[in-house]
Amino acid sequence: MAREVDERKKRAALRKLRRAAELAAQGLGPPLSDWEAAFLEEVEGRIEKFGSAFADPMKGADGEALSGLQQAKLREIDKKARGKGGKGLKARKPMGAKHRGHRPDRDADIAAARAPEPAPEPPARTRPALVPVNGLAGTGNVTPLRRAKPRLTVIEGGGQKPGN
Repeated sequence: MAREVDERKKRAALRKLRRAAELAAQGLGPPLSDWEAAFLEEVEGRIEKFGSAFADPMKGADGEALSGLQQAKLREIDKKARGKGGKGLKARKPMGAKHRGHRPDRDADIAAARAPEPAPEPPARTRPALVPVNGLAGTGNVTPLRRAKPRLTVIEGGGQKPGN
């Protein structure tokens, strides 16, 4: 089930994988996890056997040896092996908090201003009542409550198909 992969891209991917494994073995950065070491070995084996490390063409470009996610993970492992480390997931500061310093007096004022105000009491519950509107009864703007039944007419032969 070998795919058509450019030989240069295949060799480049193998070179990157082997370089990341060698750097990790040198111990410049933190040691690779078991999963990361297995990932490097498995992807290298797939490229050597099939020419590509992924089978689904929707996961990467034509002629590439690694899928997009595999390339991203390889870059991450390479950075870790070099000792540069990744950024990881960090909490972002809210917008506008870049140049503001901590001012306890201002923070206390803001907290006092944001204190919830007591909610107003809801109006007393009363039973709804119908109120007649003067002047609208004769203008036609009011729909009558009871309508006359529609007058139905029977059309002879209306349900038959032609030729029957």
